Amino acid sequence: MEKENSKDKIISTASRLFQLQGYHATGLNQILKESEAPKGSLYYYFPNGKEQLAIESVQLTARFVSERIEEGLNRHSDPVVAIQGFIDDMAKQFQEKRCSEGVPIAAVALETSLTSEELRKACQVAYEKFQDVFTRKLIQSGYEENRAKELGIVINSMLEGAFLISFTTGTSKPLQLVSKQIPVLLQ
Repeated sequence: MEKENSKDKIISTASRLFQLQGYHATGLNQILKESEAPKGSLYYYFPNGKEQLAIESVQLTARFVSERIEEGLNRHSDPVVAIQGFIDDMAKQFQEKRCSEGVPIAAVALETSLTSEELRKACQVAYEKFQDVFTRKLIQSGYEENRAKELGIVINSMLEGAFLISFTTGTSKPLQLVSKQIPVLLQ
């Protein structure tokens, strides 16, 4: 149990630091120090080093975010209401937390997609997981499969862009504007 806790602490610390500082600015020594994990545990759990740690961080975040999207969408049967409600909840949480938490996937993807094929693939899979949750909701609601897939990509892209602009401006207004456009998009 203790080993799982050390691994989890390392991944969670790395995720936070990747989001705050970026992949390249985050060193293994800093991750070890802030996670309070013994140096040996880093190499035990992540024998391939920082890249492996970043991949597992992206995978953990992708599972968490996918589950969160699915929970949000399951609150309503109507896809417009469900997606708007999910986005409105995210906007509210964003505003309450004052931009203090982000998702490390975007930071890792932007920094490493041209230099690490393994990290690029991990980020691609993460984004596909998010898109798939929206796609499944739309298919369940009667949308044709190809149209649902396209809309899943568009919705996720809109949200990613809105989060980036929200972090940049310090306001949830871009998320609120995306929410407002969902009925138009899903006509």
